[in-house]
Amino acid sequence: MKRHADTKKAAPVGPSQRQLRAGELIRHALVDVFREEGLADPVLVGVSITVSEVRMSPDLRHAVCFVEPLGAGLTGEDTTEVIKGLNRVSKFLRGRLGRSIDMKFTPDLKFIHDESF
Repeated sequence: MKRHADTKKAAPVGPSQRQLRAGELIRHALVDVFREEGLADPVLVGVSITVSEVRMSPDLRHAVCFVEPLGAGLTGEDTTEVIKGLNRVSKFLRGRLGRSIDMKFTPDLKFIHDESF
């Protein structure tokens, strides 16, 4: 039996509703952690960080966080150093997220500088 070309479903374009909802949950929880916790990395002391977007993988086990370090220019630090510092403390942040979100798995975090600003 031949299949018709019009019966094939096209691959979904963009993230699913589940990915978007989980990304917003992670983004809000990260903002709370940044506001309440003191990060021990010397590069991150006194730096305000804006989390603009969190993109989740389809299995919700990995999160790419787009951030903008607002205080990096004031302290003289380069934004790449702040991003490296955030990636160094990502395990600590993941542990804090695990306590504040209600998900089956706490995703691994990867921080990337948001170039859209």
